[in-house]
Amino acid sequence: MKRGLLLLLFLISFLGYSQLKIKIVDDASQKPIPNAKVSCDNNILGYTDTQGILEFKTSCTAITIEAESYQKETASIESSMEVSLIKKSSKTTAIEAVVIEDRSDPRALEILKKVNKLFKENSPKSLSSYSYKSYEKISLDIDEDSISQFKEYFNDLNIFKKKREKDSLNNITARKIFAKSKLFLWERAQEFLYSKKYGEKINILDNRISGLKQPIYEMIALQQSNRDVIPEQIKQENRGLYRFFLSDTVELDGRKNFVIRFREVNYKNPDRKRKYNGAIYVDTETYGIKKIENFSKNKNDGIITSTWVFYNNKWFLAHEKAKLKMGKMAMDDKDRFNKKDKKSFGTYAFLTSNYFDFESPIDEKPKDFKGYTFSVKSIDGHALDHYRTDPLTDRERNTYTTIDSLGKKYKIDNKAQILSGLLNGQIRVGSVDFAVDEVVNYNSYEGFRLGLKAKINENFNPYFSPDYYFAYGVKDRRWKYGMGIDVKTTLEKNSFFRFDFYDDVTASGEFYRRLWNFKMRMANFGNNLNNDRYYHFKGASLSYLNDVTNGLTLAFAVRRNIEEAEFDYQFKDEGSSFKNFNTLFTLKYSPNSTNIMTPQGKSLIDQKYPELYFNYEQSYRTLGGNFNYSRFDALFVHNFKTPLGITGFRLYGGMVFGEAPIWKNFTMNGLASPGKDFNFNLTSFLGFATLEGGKYYNDKFVAYYFTHKLPWYFKSFGHNVSSFDLVLRGTIGDMTHPEYHQFKFKPLNHLYQEVGLEWNNFLSSYFNLGFFYRVGYYTTPNFKQNFAIQFKLKFLEF
Repeated sequence: MKRGLLLLLFLISFLGYSQLKIKIVDDASQKPIPNAKVSCDNNILGYTDTQGILEFKTSCTAITIEAESYQKETASIESSMEVSLIKKSSKTTAIEAVVIEDRSDPRALEILKKVNKLFKENSPKSLSSYSYKSYEKISLDIDEDSISQFKEYFNDLNIFKKKREKDSLNNITARKIFAKSKLFLWERAQEFLYSKKYGEKINILDNRISGLKQPIYEMIALQQSNRDVIPEQIKQENRGLYRFFLSDTVELDGRKNFVIRFREVNYKNPDRKRKYNGAIYVDTETYGIKKIENFSKNKNDGIITSTWVFYNNKWFLAHEKAKLKMGKMAMDDKDRFNKKDKKSFGTYAFLTSNYFDFESPIDEKPKDFKGYTFSVKSIDGHALDHYRTDPLTDRERNTYTTIDSLGKKYKIDNKAQILSGLLNGQIRVGSVDFAVDEVVNYNSYEGFRLGLKAKINENFNPYFSPDYYFAYGVKDRRWKYGMGIDVKTTLEKNSFFRFDFYDDVTASGEFYRRLWNFKMRMANFGNNLNNDRYYHFKGASLSYLNDVTNGLTLAFAVRRNIEEAEFDYQFKDEGSSFKNFNTLFTLKYSPNSTNIMTPQGKSLIDQKYPELYFNYEQSYRTLGGNFNYSRFDALFVHNFKTPLGITGFRLYGGMVFGEAPIWKNFTMNGLASPGKDFNFNLTSFLGFATLEGGKYYNDKFVAYYFTHKLPWYFKSFGHNVSSFDLVLRGTIGDMTHPEYHQFKFKPLNHLYQEVGLEWNNFLSSYFNLGFFYRVGYYTTPNFKQNFAIQFKLKFLEF
C-alpha cells in the first residue's frame, strides 16, 4: 500500500521552509506539556508555552524535544507538528544502562516465549467456529494539525486565479486537492466466517476506491494486518532485530498486562535516537497479546497500533490504527516576494480498522462457505454507510467527488487494470491481454526465443476468450505458433472448455507444469540454458478445466500430435518421428491457498502449503497413434515452522510404463554445462545446479529438495533483512530399456546429491545468491565440475 501511495506523491515536487509550529502533548493523557525544550544540534530553539505550543524558524531537518520526567524524542521538520512524549517510570530509568549495552531483558524474552507458545491456543481459530465484521479506511492526506494552515495559505495566495498554460496534474490539481479533500481514500467492509469443518470464508461486503470505477480485485482482497498472524515483533526468528525490556505492569479493560518496550537493534546511539520504538502489552493471565504500539525512528513520522479484545476466552483483533509519513509537500508561489518564505506540509498514509459483531459459535451452513476463499458481494460503495463506525467528514466526502473526476480525466482505471494484469503475468491493453512470460526466453536449442502471446479478455466477451501466440527462435531460425479459444460454462468459478492447435518445440522429458502459477513458472525459466535436446510437436487438443472447490482443480485433455526429435535420435531403430494420440488428466490440490474470482477468472491471493500436483498421461494405438504407454508424475510441496527455523521441501517423481520415446521419459533437470569451467545458472523449481543438462534420462525416478531457513536475521546494507538457507537436493532413478534410445545419454541410477547455502537478500538487495557443491557417488576430482553458483530473484521465494 505504501508503494502505491508513493506513486501519487511523485507527482508533487516543491522545496522550502518558513515559520514552523510544534505542539507537545503527553502520550497517555494528550494534555499539553509546557516548558518543553526544542533544540537542533545542541542549539535551543525555544520552550513550549502553557498550551504546549512553540513557533520557531530553523533550517534543520530534525529537532530534539526534551521535558522533565519524559523520554527524549526526535522529530522531522514540518510546517505544523504534534509530538507526544512518554513519561519515564522508575523501572524505565533503571534499565537505561541495559539499553546502552544493547541486550534484551531476560524477563521480557521469557514472557515473549510464552506468548509464542500459547499463540495458537489464544487464537480465535482454536474455536470451533466464529464470525465477525470489519470496516477499514485508508487515506492519503496532510497531517490534521496542518489542514487549517494549508487552507489559510491556499486562500491567501489565490494561486488558481491565474490562467495556466499547461493542463497537468502537477501544476493544476495537486495543491487544490489538498485544500478541500484528501488525495486518496479507500473504504472496505468485510465479513469473516470460520469453521473447523469448512474452513475460512471472507466476504467483501462492499468496497470503494477513489478514482477507480473497477477495483483491482487482488488489491481489495489484501489482508495486511495482525488479524490472524503472529506480529513481526513477537516472532522468535526476529529476536535479533529488536531489543526487549520489561518496564511495567498496567491494567487495560480490567485485566492486568505486562508492558514490554522494544527498539530496533540498529538504533545504537541512545543520545540521538529514540530509546524505544514501541511497546507490547501482554495479558498476565493468558499471555495473549492485548496491544502493540510501534513507532518510527522519529515519532511523528509514523505510528502503528493494534489492539485485541478478549472474547469467548480468545483474543480477537478489535482495532488497528496507523499513520505513516510518505513525504513532504512544499508550497512555492512565483509571485511571493520573499522566495525563502515557503511552507512545507508532511503527507501521511492513514489506516483505521475496526472489527465488531463478534459471534462464536455460529450456525455452520455449507452454502455459506461455498466457492473460493474470497467472495465479492458489492463494489459500488452504496452499502458502506451500514458498516462505517464514524460518518465521513466533509473532506472525505469531497475526496470521492474530486479524485473520481480526476480518475476519469487521467484514465486511472486503465492504468489500474494494467497493474492488475501484471500481478498475473499479463499486460492489459483494452480488450487484449499480452503474456509477459512469452516475450523473451532463452534455451540452448532455440537460443533467444522472441514471441508474443495475446488473449482476448472479458471486456470483449465474458464467456468466450480466443488467444494466439507466435515465437521465433534466433538459433534454430524457426517460427512457432498456437491458437485456441476458452469457452466458460459459468462466471462463478473457473470452469471452461478449451480447444487449441499448435506447432512448437519443447525440451525432451520435461516434468509437466500444468496448473502451476506464474511465480512457479518464472522459477523454471532457466531450466534449459544448457539443454538442447528438444522435440517438435504439431497437433490439436480439446480440454476441460473445473475448480471443484477452492482447493481442488481438475483438468482433462484429449490430444493428437505429430512428434519428432530435433536432435540425432532413433527410437528402437524406427526413426525419430511418430504420431501420438493421448489423454492427460491433471489434478491440483491446495487446501490452504486463498483465491478470489475476478472478471478475468480465478486469481491466487496467497499461496499456502501443502500443495499436490498430479499428472496421468495415457497414449492409445487408435486414430493413428503409435504408442500405448502410461506416464505418471507427481509433485508434493510443503513447508513448516519450528523453533529451529522454517523448513520447506519438495518431493517429486515419475514413472513410465510401456514403450515411449525419450521425450516422454524424464530428464533429470540438470542446469550445469559440461563444457564450461565455471557453473553459473539461474534457479529452477526442480533443477540441480551442479548436474549437466541434457545428459541423464530415466523412465522412473524420485527426487527431493529440502531447504531450511536459519532463525538468524540480519541487515548488511540498506533496509532489507537478510538470512541464510541450507539446501539439500537429491534424485535417483533408472532406465529399464536404455537400448531402445539410440543417442548419447546416461541413466542416473545412483543417488545424486548436492548441498548448498543460499544468502537471501544478498547484500540487502532483492536477489538471492546460492553456492552449491556436488556430494556422494557422482563427485569428481575436479572442483569446478562439483561447484556451482546460482542466482535467484527474491520474489520467487520458496
